[in-house]
Amino acid sequence: MGPTASGKSAAARALASRWPVEIINVDSATIYRGMDIGTAKPDANERARLVHHLLDIRDPAESYSVADFRRDALGLVAQAHRRERLPVLAGGTMMYFHVLQAGLADLPAANAALRQELEDRAATLGWPALHAELARLDPATATRLAPNDSQRIQRALEVCLLSGRPFSAHLAQAAGPPRDLEGLHFVELSLEPADRGVLHQRIAQRFDLMLEAGLVAEVAGLRARGDLHPGLPSVRCVGYRQLWPHVGGELSLAMAREQAIAATRQLAKRQLTWLRGRPARRQLDCLRADVATQVVDAAYTALASLRASSS
Repeated sequence: MGPTASGKSAAARALASRWPVEIINVDSATIYRGMDIGTAKPDANERARLVHHLLDIRDPAESYSVADFRRDALGLVAQAHRRERLPVLAGGTMMYFHVLQAGLADLPAANAALRQELEDRAATLGWPALHAELARLDPATATRLAPNDSQRIQRALEVCLLSGRPFSAHLAQAAGPPRDLEGLHFVELSLEPADRGVLHQRIAQRFDLMLEAGLVAEVAGLRARGDLHPGLPSVRCVGYRQLWPHVGGELSLAMAREQAIAATRQLAKRQLTWLRGRPARRQLDCLRADVATQVVDAAYTALASLRASSS
């Protein structure tokens, strides 16, 4: 686990150099086909060397829920174990990690009338205004959501208004681990920077490399399809959301770049906030030159401990 630009892919490769592993991507952006550069997806050579799951499994016009992820991820974990391989879940979509281990809360069903009301209010006031309302009703959830994350803001407000309880309270009420996790042991390795300023530099450098690699053309190709729009989760992904108006001639590239880097830094801040709430994690400084060795050593120690406790 770790914030964006913390080196999670390199850490996964380091683990693959020590054990026979399969990578299960915990990322709500790499699931989309045709979104390769802006999601830092592994290239064809890397995917040929190392098994990666949950890449390119949805068209950008399609949806993929946390329930879908949990079902798919647990199925892939079981398959990897049957092949006597170590499943490594790697990514930065923290809600996916949470739901994987905590299970799905018993939430109110969607209410079409309320959703339409929220859509109408957002059309008039903007999603940041509804995000501010969510912050009053459920500060914990608002902290981890971007002000323009319309889908998640809408759902969180819907749950708050229908149930009279914060969305975060529903997520926290699980009474023990779900039964489908019996026999599974999770080792949490968390890549976190000792100096957040250096991480910010990495974020800017990585985005510039994406621009050089053709990210603008990638976004232009998506927009040219004609069936995609900014309300979709795929288009709201960081980088794509900011470049969307640029390829439409509504925003300069310099401004789009500035907004994308700022949004990525905010994403990293939310990811780090979530990670600090994981007391079982083994924290590793992602800025150290020997972080890959540290990841392997931490995994080896944790796995040895598990074997000793089960023997």
